[in-house]
Amino acid sequence: MQAEQKIPNIKIHLTNIKIIWNMSVVKNLIKAFLKQLLTIEQRTIIRKNMANLHAIFISGNLTKLAEFYKTDKTGVHSYTPHYMTHFRRFKNKRIKLFEIGVGGYTNPQAGGNSLKMWKKYFHFGKIYSIDIYDKSALQEKRIKIYQGSQVDEDFLKNICNNDGPFDIIIDDGSHLNEHIIESFKILFPNLKDDGIYVIEDLQHSYWENHGGDSKDLNNPKTAMNFFKKLTDCLNYQEIPDVDYQESYYDKKIVSMHFYHNLLFIYKGENSELSNVVKNHKM
Repeated sequence: MQAEQKIPNIKIHLTNIKIIWNMSVVKNLIKAFLKQLLTIEQRTIIRKNMANLHAIFISGNLTKLAEFYKTDKTGVHSYTPHYMTHFRRFKNKRIKLFEIGVGGYTNPQAGGNSLKMWKKYFHFGKIYSIDIYDKSALQEKRIKIYQGSQVDEDFLKNICNNDGPFDIIIDDGSHLNEHIIESFKILFPNLKDDGIYVIEDLQHSYWENHGGDSKDLNNPKTAMNFFKKLTDCLNYQEIPDVDYQESYYDKKIVSMHFYHNLLFIYKGENSELSNVVKNHKM
């Protein structure tokens, strides 16, 4: 009785295989026909349009977009769910996003994966980026790329003067600890109030080849310790020291969200008063 029940299942599987094989054959025939009928340029345009059409259907899901555009913000890392949580309110606004690092190393035609992802997710957004290598070939409508260093203050300030201030700034650049800290010092003032500054790949805070330290976890030169120290800014109103000097970060950092290798810093007016300390007096 059991042997008789297996026969229909085998037939169904064979039928499915036959259908899949036939579809594959038809697909290959269509491809061969179009290859003869169309030029390389025409086929490239069709492929690009088909890709754009597919991306439209997944544009509300950053993880699927990251997979589609092959950016390491998913898979290699698990950043996209956090990005969706923090960036959702910007999705349909005319924002300006600035990302440090294009990717692709020295190859002028490689990289830009995350820039395309941001462009598709933020339908009305303008995407700006920098890279130490020339990546101008990857520019397209709503994506502008500059060549330069993330610690060149004059270079960065010139971009901010021309294209800023920005709603979102993302550091996915060299990952050198000193670069992460210096870029933040230069760029955070050019972030809009109600904007978000993001630092990726904070694991480099523990790797010596990037200026990190796995022995002294209080080393002030690592990015993690620099930003951990800034958490005190959230509560500066509570410090009962009349000689305390309020910093720009005290007044402008309103929240900080740490995740595995990832940090979101919200900018605004940190003006919530203490219910006990007044003007740094108890």
